Amino acid sequence: MLYLTRLEHFNAAHKLFNPSWTREQNDAVFGVCANENWHGHNFDLFVTIKGEPDPETGFVFDVKKLSQLMKKHVIDKLDHKNLNLDVDFMKDKICSTENLTVAIWEQLAPHLPAHVQLHCVKLYETARIYVEYFG
Repeated sequence: MLYLTRLEHFNAAHKLFNPSWTREQNDAVFGVCANENWHGHNFDLFVTIKGEPDPETGFVFDVKKLSQLMKKHVIDKLDHKNLNLDVDFMKDKICSTENLTVAIWEQLAPHLPAHVQLHCVKLYETARIYVEYFG
């Protein structure tokens, strides 16, 4: 079994808040990330797939096609967007990096060919904070 990872990048704004809480509760739990005027991140998205190499190409999967899938189903929907307001698959979710990572998995998994499996979605919110999801 081989593992192949593709890195893509996007910029997005969000705020962390629970709509059923008071502003004071949100501020106490989420701090500056609950800022009413939003805040942004330069996200790095690592998508790892696994499978066996094709004997005719030597590829687990064509990385250009993986990039195209990532861009079509994830990056184009997230890049330079407000995650809370503009992204349909984040509607009614707290826009944490954890929830976003799971949602990215859900956007990609159905579009991969049968001969490869999604192994991991790793999303860096900052250089020191990232989330990994293995489905």
